[in-house]
Formats: sequence, C-alpha cells, structure tokens
Amino acid sequence: MNMVLPQKTPDARVGQIIKLVVMAVGGQGGGVLTGWIEAVARAQGFTCQATSVAGVSQRTGATVYYVEMMEAADESPVYALAPSAGDVDILIASEMMEVGRSIIRGFVTPDRTVLIGSTHRALAVSEKMAPGDGIADADEVVAAAEIAAQQLILADMDRLAVDQGSVISSSLFGALAGSGALPFPREAFEDAIRASGKGVEASLRAFNAGFDAAVNGVVEEDVETVVAQPALQGPAAEMQTWETLIGRAKVLPAPVQQMALAGLTKVVDFQDCAYGATYLDRLDAVIARDSAAQDWQLGATAAKYIANAMAYDDIIRVADLKTRAPRLDRIRQEMGAKETNLVELTEFFHPRAEEVASLMPARMGAKWEANPKRMALLNRLFGKGRRLRTHTLRAFLMLHFLGGLKGYRMKTRRHEVEVAHLESWLSESLGMVEHDYALAVEMLKNRRLVKGYSDTHARGLTKFGTVMGAVSLLKGREDAAAWMSRLREAALQDPEGKALEGALRTVRSFV
Repeated sequence: MNMVLPQKTPDARVGQIIKLVVMAVGGQGGGVLTGWIEAVARAQGFTCQATSVAGVSQRTGATVYYVEMMEAADESPVYALAPSAGDVDILIASEMMEVGRSIIRGFVTPDRTVLIGSTHRALAVSEKMAPGDGIADADEVVAAAEIAAQQLILADMDRLAVDQGSVISSSLFGALAGSGALPFPREAFEDAIRASGKGVEASLRAFNAGFDAAVNGVVEEDVETVVAQPALQGPAAEMQTWETLIGRAKVLPAPVQQMALAGLTKVVDFQDCAYGATYLDRLDAVIARDSAAQDWQLGATAAKYIANAMAYDDIIRVADLKTRAPRLDRIRQEMGAKETNLVELTEFFHPRAEEVASLMPARMGAKWEANPKRMALLNRLFGKGRRLRTHTLRAFLMLHFLGGLKGYRMKTRRHEVEVAHLESWLSESLGMVEHDYALAVEMLKNRRLVKGYSDTHARGLTKFGTVMGAVSLLKGREDAAAWMSRLREAALQDPEGKALEGALRTVRSFV
C-alpha cells in the first residue's frame, strides 16, 4: 500500500531565525560571550535559545556554543539544539584552528555566513607533540576562509583584548557588533556588558577595540625585530673575563659572529665563563676547517648546535630555570596577579632512574647505571611523579638548591655522557668535510633532534642515532646532503618515528 503524506506549508518565520555559532577553546570565555549574545537579543525583544556541546579531546576543552534567535511573535518557535552544515548565519571562532574546524564542518558557506575569527593560535595537543615544528600553517586557513565566507573579519582578537586588560570574549563581542550581522545598535551590546557587572571597564575597552577592528580593519605595524641578548651579571673578575670572550667572538668571520655571540651567551648562562671559553675553542676548531668560499656555513651551523649540545637540559638546569625571578614575574603577569595577590604555583616532576643516576658523580653514576637492581631501586624511590608547591618555602628552597649546583655539574655522570656524545658527533661530522662539505653541514644540523630531558631526550637520542647511522648509506652520492636533510625532517614529524622509518626504507631501496 502506498501512502501519500500531506505536504506542510513551510513556515516563513524559519527564514527569519538568526543562527549563530561560537567555537571557543577552554578558558577563552565562550560561555560568557554566549551569555552576552543571549542578553542583548532578549533586551531587543527577541526570543532566543543557547546550547553548548563540550569536547575535551585535542583542543583542551573546545566547545561549540549554538544560539538561535528571532523577533518575538504570538507563537514561540521551536529552536534546534545544534548547528547544521550549510545553515549558519554567523560563525565566531576564538582562534585560527577553530576557524579551520568550522570550515571543515561545513558551518561556513559563501551564500550567508559572516565569519569572525581571531588570528592568534592556541596550539592543539598534536601540534605540541611533534618533535619539530608541528604548528599548522595558518595562511592556508586564511585562504580557505576567504573563499568559504560571505563576509570575513579576522584580527588578533586575543592581543586586542589583552592590551586592554581583558579577555578575548570581549573583543569578539565587539567584532560581532561591528560586523552589522545582528540588527542591534552598538549601545545594546555595551549595555549587555554593563549588566554583567564584572570587569566592565576593561571589557568595554576590549569591546571597542574589537568593534574598530571589524569596522576599520587592523593596520599591522611594521616593527623591526631585534633579538636582544640577555644581560649577564656577575663578579667584576668574571665580567672582565666575559668581555674577553665577547672580544674573541667578535673577530670570528662575519657570517658566524651573530650565532656565536648568542651561543656564547647561552653557554655562559648555563655554566660559567670557563665553559664559554671551551665553547669558543670548539668553534675555532670547526672554523679552521671552513672557508669563505663556502660562506662559512659549517662554522655558522656549528656555532648554533655546539651551544645547544653544551647547554643540555639536566635536573640542575631545569631547577634553575624554574626558580628564576623573571619566570616568576612572567607567571604573575600572565595570571593578571596584583601585588596584593598570592599566586600558588605547582611544578610537576617525574624523574626517571636515569635522571637520578646522571646526577651522581661520574664514576658512581656509571656503576649504578650498569646495575639493573640499583636502577630498579631508583625507579621505586623516584618513579612516582612529584608535585612541588613552589610558592611554599620548603619546595622553593629545594629547587633553588638544585639549581645552584652548577659548580658540581662538571663532575656528574650526565656531563661525562654529554661531552662524550658531543665529541663523537663533532668528530663524525667534521670527518666528512673533505669528502662532502654539504653533507657535513647537514650532519651538524642533526643535533637538532636531541632536546629536552627524561623520555623526550631519550627518544631524541634514538632518532639522532638512526639518522646519523644513515651516513654509511648516503656517502658518495651527489644527493647525500639532500637525503640527510629529508631524513632529519622526517624524524621531526612524529614522536613514533613512522615517517623516519618510511624515509629510511626509501633510502635503502636505492642503495
């Protein structure tokens, strides 16, 4: 039996419903922004409904807020609970990945959608996990947004808000008002902020900044970037030695000087001036095998990566950095703490047995590392994570003491291992100079794979050894340097090393 259902006449009011989506990351005030939008709509005689769908994976609590509104009528409409692809009038995204996500999900369409987004980045977990630079290309998102949206408003809404002492929800609300996408006067938006009663003045300043950005655009200031070296301080005798080291660095070949000065500062800050002299000695040995004909590429590369290798991340360095006054001041500034506020700070440490053994005197540490039972004991004693509340005197003094062990560092097992690894890497890389200069440069750059501490450092060492081991497969080939670079970039793509393994199979296939 065929059944014919009566067709219903479409309700003309459906087309009058304004559909708005806010895509925000946790801590950016997406709920506050949605509340303001609801308030201004109801104050202007509209009925509205707001829902939210929270997520906790990859985006640190990324949430989709959905608002539907229309002018009040005799009969109340039935609003949808979630947005549909191709059926969104206004899309507000709190940062560039959310802009991209909104386009991928089909919420932004060129026939109707006003897209308002912030150009700053809140990195996803996948971007942070990449051993190299895993940050997604924002330019591709901008290009897609220009095609996908009917009207596009992009600006660094986070910076506009922070400059006014507020948060991004205020500047995004201002951009919404400035876009003209909602049929409400500017004063109605401002009244919604005033009615909230919290941080009103700062929120209004940020609102004004976002409004102006939407109406007039944002003029990017052409500011020359100047990399300032940290000012080192110390006893008069040490400062005199420091000036001598600076003089040595300034007579190096011009293409090497800038990186050498930065490397020298890093190494001396890590240890002392004597350690800085050792850095320059190692660099001089590399430059002696370099030439102006090669534009001093070998020396400039060595200046960077020798410094990185010498300023390794051990427990002493981590403790030192965590207890420095500039870091504590930066945390207070980021938290917006006033002089009268007490900021509670908890540091998380999870040292492996290897880190503990590496802090021992060199000979003792080597014996403990060679004894599985002793390493198992260290794991039982220190394997559980520690949370140190460094706003308390006891925890702070503990880290401050560890950070002050620079004089002892040169006697530790970790320093012995790092020096041996550095010398082996330099010797192997420089041994290739006469045969393949470009390959030698790429081998020096492989030190980029070694970074961090604990498990991160261990994974980096494994990848470093794998990539350096490919030299035997590549040497003698005209494209050896290019392939070494490809292997290194593959190693930086993912923590698991799948891309590196694929690249190595390719290399083995033509050997």
